[in-house]
Amino acid sequence: MANDWLEVPLGKLLTRIKNEVLIQDFERYQRLTIHGNNKGISIRDEFEGHQIGTKNQFVVHKGQFLLSKIDAMNGAFGIVPENVEKGIITSNFWAYDVDEEKLLSKYFNYLTHTRTFQQFCIQSSSGTTHRKYLQEDLFLGKEIPLPPLSEQHRIVEHIETLAARIAQAQSLREKAINESSLLIFSKTNELFENLQHFPKVSLGELGVDKSNPIQTGPFGSQLLTNEFVDSGVPVLNVGNVQPEGLKLTRVDHVTPEKAETLARYSLQENDLLFARTGATLGKVCVLPKGCDGWLMTGHLFRVRFDTTRCNPRYAFVALRGADSVRSQIFGQVRGATRPGFNTTLLSHVEIPLPPLDEQRRIVAYLDSVQARLASLRELQSATGEELSALLPSILDKAFKGKL
Repeated sequence: MANDWLEVPLGKLLTRIKNEVLIQDFERYQRLTIHGNNKGISIRDEFEGHQIGTKNQFVVHKGQFLLSKIDAMNGAFGIVPENVEKGIITSNFWAYDVDEEKLLSKYFNYLTHTRTFQQFCIQSSSGTTHRKYLQEDLFLGKEIPLPPLSEQHRIVEHIETLAARIAQAQSLREKAINESSLLIFSKTNELFENLQHFPKVSLGELGVDKSNPIQTGPFGSQLLTNEFVDSGVPVLNVGNVQPEGLKLTRVDHVTPEKAETLARYSLQENDLLFARTGATLGKVCVLPKGCDGWLMTGHLFRVRFDTTRCNPRYAFVALRGADSVRSQIFGQVRGATRPGFNTTLLSHVEIPLPPLDEQRRIVAYLDSVQARLASLRELQSATGEELSALLPSILDKAFKGKL
């Protein structure tokens, strides 16, 4: 810290305000939310007084410092934003006027984002394990570095300039991630546009001996949610089906005895799963090794191809990202209030069917593109973490007089 900066307790810079009001039926009020993790304050909603149940509340105004006595230890505090005209809070929140002749509210707001200040709030909260409150006497006794106002202005301007550059870099990173995610679909469409001279075959003809390979999962009383158990035979649902592969953070199970009664819905390696209802309609994945004997719910289709004619991963990339194929799916459910699909509709979806060697070449190429994109996203993610760590580092330097 700069040697000539004063250390001043918050009690000499902040004044607790308890502006209690009786909510009037036909006045409009803004209810505020204080977000944790230093995310600041926002207007949650706006109502007339007769719509608000608790009639005795406290009014706060823009520029005041507001904190949650329960969640200050979790970074729930900040300066009331400019768009607040008549914000209301309960007694669980404390409001303070900031002495702007000594302390710039923006300077103080940035200071509260430092690791040192956050650690102080944790140490100044006490109570039971699950209900700790910030102790106001300790909070107001906290000494903060207080340079002259001109220096506070300089620090704020410097921080805001650097923060804007970080935000711009993060925005460019997000744009790059979004654009890279679209690349796999662009490449898929490019490939499938060159396959139009091959015969188009409906999915319903791609089973063994041209049988229908599509099976719907169990319905109704065949599988009830109260039959799920903590361990046993895994049962996959729409949440497990992701284009990049199975998501297994949460998997339902049934007993082996129950699984025997559902044998016709069992799964095996290279089965294609297709989500058939709601917002997940059209999500697909191909089952990897290790899934033999697993089951599915009624929200999924299982497609078991004749692999001498159709590579399952070729059908997967077609259903995942070829516009000529996906337009057939969504064209058949357009206008429905709750999009859903049935076996007949999926059976009629057609894909171009080149020889197996060509199918494998297409899959290998798109897999290589996907792998490169995955590596790029990992690199971008690491860059994002570095960018996110920059601002706390800048703030720590700023309030030690090193900026």
